[in-house]
Order: sequence, then C-alpha cells, then structure tokens
Amino acid sequence: MPIKLDAIDRRILRALQRDGRLQNQELAKQVGLSASPCLRRVRLLEEAGVIERYVALVDPAKVALGLTLFVRVWLKRQDQDTTDEFVEAVRQLPEVVECHVMAGDCDLLLRVVAADLEAYRRFQIKHLTSLSVVQNVKTEVPMEKIKLTTELPV
Repeated sequence: MPIKLDAIDRRILRALQRDGRLQNQELAKQVGLSASPCLRRVRLLEEAGVIERYVALVDPAKVALGLTLFVRVWLKRQDQDTTDEFVEAVRQLPEVVECHVMAGDCDLLLRVVAADLEAYRRFQIKHLTSLSVVQNVKTEVPMEKIKLTTELPV
C-alpha cells in the first residue's frame, strides 16, 4: 500500500536517489529543514520501507560485465511448481540482475550481464537451457543504451 508523502518527503527521496551518501547536514540543507527533523523523516521513510536500502552503483564495463542482454524464457508448463523451480534456480545466478514473470508472449523476462557474447553463450547453455523446466530461450541484444536510471519520479 502506498505511503502518503508530503513535498518534503519527496524532496528527501529525490536527493537521496541522486546521492545516497549525502550526510544528514547536507541533505537537510538541500530540502530546507534543520538536521534533526530531516533525520527523523529519513528514519520514518526507512522504517516504512519507502527507502529499502542504500547501494553503490557499479559501472558494469569497469568490472568486465559490459554486455547486457534481455532474455525471454518460455517454460514447459505455467503451473506453480514449474515457475517456482525456475525462479529458485535464477535466484542463484548472479549474472541475472533482473527477472520478471510476464503476461503476454513469454513466461519470464531476464536481464543478464556478461563479459561478452561468448561468456553469455556459455552461461545460457550451462544455466538456462539446461534447466528441465525451460522449453525455449530467446536472447535480445541491445545495440545502444539510451536511458538507464534507478531514480523513481517521486
């Protein structure tokens, strides 16, 4: 259920989405509060689960994972056991950075990172198509990244 946010909460969220390492003093200054009320609001946003966690965003190319692929997966069956088996297997694969159960043409959509196409080919053979519940896999190779953001429009 969505949390009711006021304008100051939204300013706090926008600022922290841009820089999660902001010190409370600087954050308070940016959103127009004194330090104590600002910290209190941040803590309330954290406790309510609006702020889930703080992370470092890593440049994939600088850690030899510069290739992103979108993988459509069709399962042999769409029952709960089959889906659960696939989801449990995918959770163990760090190369899969996103996994979505889909309505429409395919059953699942994955975002996978790899060093290059050969590394992805090995990953697909060893980990995706080897799963007994997988019927078919289609890989989409993006040509150019136009936009990638972690910031929500709050």
